[in-house]
Amino acid sequence: MSPSENHPVVVLTGASSGIGAATAHTLAEGGCRLMLAARRADRLRDLAAELADQHGAEALYRATDVTDREQVMALADATRKHFGRIDVLINNAGVMPLSPLAAGHVGEWEQMVDVNIKGVLWGIHAVLGDMLEQKSGHIINVASVAGHWVYPAFSVYSATKWAVRAISEGLRQETRGKVRVTIISPGAVATELTDSITDEGVIEAFKNADLTPLEPETIARAIRWAIEQPAGVAVNEVIVRPSDQER
Repeated sequence: MSPSENHPVVVLTGASSGIGAATAHTLAEGGCRLMLAARRADRLRDLAAELADQHGAEALYRATDVTDREQVMALADATRKHFGRIDVLINNAGVMPLSPLAAGHVGEWEQMVDVNIKGVLWGIHAVLGDMLEQKSGHIINVASVAGHWVYPAFSVYSATKWAVRAISEGLRQETRGKVRVTIISPGAVATELTDSITDEGVIEAFKNADLTPLEPETIARAIRWAIEQPAGVAVNEVIVRPSDQER
């Protein structure tokens, strides 16, 4: 991967809970050096302390709103200042306030576009120049099976995840041979993601869903596996679903 491949420097957004927190533990166990990012500084502080205590990991954190391009640039700058480089970016921050289009929750539509699309773009922008200059790096974008299929009430969310896949594929083609690009598309996972849903009909549908969601650690292991592939091997897309999920 890079001269620091045995202890790569990883910037991880959405690190305060769910897939992000599980990924932080899994990568810390593997020897990665971490810059943790999310909006909730208190959770990041506690997570960094856990990683140091449980894994002996070097983990810093910075409160970051990925919808703010300047904050994302500052996150990358702080990482480079401390660690000297960035080897891996994991664009994991995301929101999922699902609702039918007719419900007209336009503020939630804007939030999904800002976090799920712009947040990914700002992350790529913040690290890509350095990765191209050092001729190595790995950008991992967390999408969703909703980026492969559209379901009722998922229209805007699915659109954002299709966008993540399109951005990732374009990035892969533009940087092949220099930067590895991976899309991770989880199915149903037991996280806080559904807590942002306000539409009563969607909330009720999730309560009645006959499905056993994955644990976040399952996705974290897929991310670690993609990172640990030998130089010259690019895992471009991974879809991970519960075995009983239809689509």
